[in-house]
Parts: sequence; C-alpha cells; structure tokens
Amino acid sequence: MGFMRKFFTILLLCSCLSCDLFESKEAKTQKLVNKEMQAIDWNDVDNYPLFENCDESTSKAFQKECFETELLNHMAATLNGYEFVIGPDMDTIVQVDFLVDQEGKMTVLNIAKDRTINDFMPEFDGIISQSLKNLPPLAPALKRGIPVKAKFRIPIVLSAD
Repeated sequence: MGFMRKFFTILLLCSCLSCDLFESKEAKTQKLVNKEMQAIDWNDVDNYPLFENCDESTSKAFQKECFETELLNHMAATLNGYEFVIGPDMDTIVQVDFLVDQEGKMTVLNIAKDRTINDFMPEFDGIISQSLKNLPPLAPALKRGIPVKAKFRIPIVLSAD
C-alpha cells in the first residue's frame, strides 16, 4: 500500500509538472511562433525600400542612403518644375511623413510645415502627394525576407535662393 501511495504521489506530481507533454504539436508550434514574434523588433527593417538603381546587396546604411537620396532627388526635380513665391528670408524645413506599403506603393501620412508655407504655397501638399505617385518602381522594405509596411520621414529644405 505504501508503494502504491508513493507511486500515485509521484505520478500525480509528474502529471502536474509536465502538462506540456500532453500539449498538441500545433499548440507548441503556436507558442514558439508567438514567442518569436514578440522577440522581433518590428520598428527596424532588415532591408530598406529600394529603387531600381539601389543595390540590395549593400549594407543597411547604404540602402537607406540610396533610398533617401533617390527620393529626395525625385522630389527636388518635381519641386523645381514649379515656381514658388516665398518671402525673401524664408528658409524652412518641411517634414514629410510617408508610408511605403508591402507592395512598394508610397503614400503621404503627414506634412509638418510652417503656417506661412500654406499662405505662400497653398498647393504644396498636393504637389508632394502627386510627386510620390510619379515615383519610379520601388521594392518594399523587408523584415526576415517578408515585405512589410515602413514609415519614413524626410526633410525638404525650402529656401529663398
């Protein structure tokens, strides 16, 4: 009887401590996936969105530089096609927040600018939005080889020169 009581106690103790033994493979896999997903820094991408002439085999720093340079060059070319009348001492920086989706399409989220820009250039926001629609093809940002959405902010310097 003493043996049975010890065996029952050991069996009861083992069954309470090892509930994971009876868990299905799917549940274990889901737990591992959830744990892995929580460990991923989703605010940092592995590869930046890239234009055709940017090299995907370079470092993240060079990818970012190429992406930003190409984007700023495109926006500068677009803005140079318009004549803006601004005040003589009006040098300002406009911050453009935009989203690159999983397909590489870019949309403007917000344009932070001085109120006087609206007075001198009320069409500025529309020109920026239109400029993004005319971008050359763009590959999306990647996280672990999967296309992901990514938010970016670029500064556009407007000067009276």
